[in-house]
Amino acid sequence: MLKIKQIKLHVINMKLKNQFKTSHGVYENRKSIIVEVIDNDGITGWGEVVAFEHPWYTEETVSSCLTVIKEILAPIMLSNTFTHPRDLVELFNKYKRNNMAKAGLENALWDVFAKRQNKPLREVLGGVRESIDVGVAVGILPFADLVKKVEQNLEIGYKRIKLKIDKDSFNNIAELRKLFPNAPLMVDANSSFTLDDVEFLRELDDLNLIMIEQPLKDNDFLEHSKLQKLINTSICLDESIHSLEDVELSNHLGSARIISIKQGRVGGLHNAIGIHNYCLNNNIPVWCGGMLEMGIGRAHNIALATLENFVIPGDISASSNYWETDIIQPEIVVNNGVIDCSNGPGIGYEINRKQLEKVTEKSYFL
Repeated sequence: MLKIKQIKLHVINMKLKNQFKTSHGVYENRKSIIVEVIDNDGITGWGEVVAFEHPWYTEETVSSCLTVIKEILAPIMLSNTFTHPRDLVELFNKYKRNNMAKAGLENALWDVFAKRQNKPLREVLGGVRESIDVGVAVGILPFADLVKKVEQNLEIGYKRIKLKIDKDSFNNIAELRKLFPNAPLMVDANSSFTLDDVEFLRELDDLNLIMIEQPLKDNDFLEHSKLQKLINTSICLDESIHSLEDVELSNHLGSARIISIKQGRVGGLHNAIGIHNYCLNNNIPVWCGGMLEMGIGRAHNIALATLENFVIPGDISASSNYWETDIIQPEIVVNNGVIDCSNGPGIGYEINRKQLEKVTEKSYFL
């Protein structure tokens, strides 16, 4: 039986190497919560709460997650014993949503669970790969800067490049495609459009894009279904997917042909595996989305992306893409668009305690 005796929450703030602009705003720093749990045998597990500081992506924020963990979720974790991380998920299911808060604790428990078996997390999750193809996300930039950034990422060898777009930057994509006719490009609208923009969006069909991610609002399953019938470019749902039931609804309505799985958004690795398995059985390709994670969250994503149906390169770029110094060691490295998975137990990376301490604003011991 697995028993957690202590939980430490580290509220951290890391400066991004470069500004990251989406349709919702410009980001220069990434605030987050690092979860450290210690079991009765002294084994330490790590998780990362991937909520943003403001509720533009989901309703969760760093502050709300901190409150929910301290007041509700952590006491549940500390007062129970577990045979498997899914036991914690079942206990958390009593409370609605707050998926990112739940996932931070659940991820840390998975890390302990794998370390107790002296196995890599990817093996415990059922992964089938020892390396993964990866892509990279590029924020909204002036056109000259966008061209330079895409060139750099293609030279690094990233297998898929995601371009953030809004209505103002839309025309840049057509010009970019002329310069890079064979590049593996996709776009992410972060809900920038409505069905009134269908003629606008049809222009994407001439650009040979892998997909358009989340063109409409997150609760617009019916509208996405209508849009998918009107455009040839494959729609991928991201913000819309909070649970397996959301995926089932999307599949029933024909709202999307591709699903982005962000394990933090769906409540953790256990729920992400359930969505993966459903998509595998229904011939829906999936990929692992990114949330500007530090190395801990990125390591969990790497393990998840080794599962069979992650057939599209995910947003799991190198640590150096975003951070001068990450909070793990060794840092995550991309070679020719590929990350070689660690064979170490659990997430497979050590924590850079010095860097963690440097970027920590406040810690809580529960």
